[in-house]
Amino acid sequence: MSFKHLFSRSLSAAPDRLHFAAHSHHLWPDASHDGQMAAWTDAAHLADHKWGVIMGSLWSEAQGHIASELALPDPATISFSSNTHDFLIRILSAMDRQSLRILSSDGEFHSFRRQMARWVESGKIIWKQVPPDDLATEAGRNEYDLIFASHVLFNSGHVVDIAPLAALAKPEGPWVVIDGYHGFMAIPTNLADVADRIFYLSGGYKYAMAGEGVCFLHAPQGFAPRPEITGWYAEFDDLALPPGSVGYAPDGRRFLGSTFDPSGLYRFCAIRSMLDIEGLSTEVISAHVTRLQQQFLSACAMMDMTLLNPLTDGPHARFLAFKGPRAVQLHESLARHQVVTDVRGDVLRIGFGLYQDPEDVHRLTEILKLIN
Repeated sequence: MSFKHLFSRSLSAAPDRLHFAAHSHHLWPDASHDGQMAAWTDAAHLADHKWGVIMGSLWSEAQGHIASELALPDPATISFSSNTHDFLIRILSAMDRQSLRILSSDGEFHSFRRQMARWVESGKIIWKQVPPDDLATEAGRNEYDLIFASHVLFNSGHVVDIAPLAALAKPEGPWVVIDGYHGFMAIPTNLADVADRIFYLSGGYKYAMAGEGVCFLHAPQGFAPRPEITGWYAEFDDLALPPGSVGYAPDGRRFLGSTFDPSGLYRFCAIRSMLDIEGLSTEVISAHVTRLQQQFLSACAMMDMTLLNPLTDGPHARFLAFKGPRAVQLHESLARHQVVTDVRGDVLRIGFGLYQDPEDVHRLTEILKLIN
């Protein structure tokens, strides 16, 4: 089965390319072009009045898509920003303490690790990292203000169990923040039982296929009511307050900043509508990807490389992570054959997506046989 017709613009732009980095920059479906054009059209026709649409029907539609995907009880807990790092800063700014104690897995993405390391330098935080499977035990043993973990680790594809961490969360602390970037629309995710206790971050750059600038935060009620880092969009419901007062929206909008580029929201909604029309749920897409991964593993032996995330019956990352001394060499050799993958140190990641079909996997395995 092939879904390439949904990606005709991206695929025709580089017809000789084999793009196996769907876990990094996901190719955009044609529907994203329609969404981008709708953003331009509204800006041209409505000018300043476009914000009535953006913060009204478009905002609500995007919230609804995310709430449906994650089984969130209340779409109003969702807010949007240009990147997830913006939300991380706002969450921590809401903790009114001199020094914060942070616990995270030892496999978090560079942006988080860099920020934590800088705050350690400045004395703002005390930070401990442990293997992902040790998070709940360590958090139960010692006191922390915030626990941060990726649902799916970016480098290994390891899937973290959210429930034991959520059980520890309380409004007075610790707060639990889940980075869902490699989980959202990649593995079926039901947050109904933990939505009242965890923060959840993700965005459109990867498996939502919507590109940059459309990240979101689910923020549980009763947690972080007044972020210290804030912009005027966060007080839309309180514009009548007396001068000097700092008000906040009563829902997820309390984490908003100021004016932003809304085109990502248009792309995201257009893509979700396309997926609904095509009957392509995350479960259906995941099944397609699993078949491609199985085909790849059965046809190609990666010599001197260890697969960090073997296929099981449980949820699996959309990429295969191979660790070994030849990771950089293989990445460079594949690039010379116009095959796009990525490498993180000694880990080669090969990502699979909706725009690939069995013929693409066959071509990839044949190339690997030549360079292996």
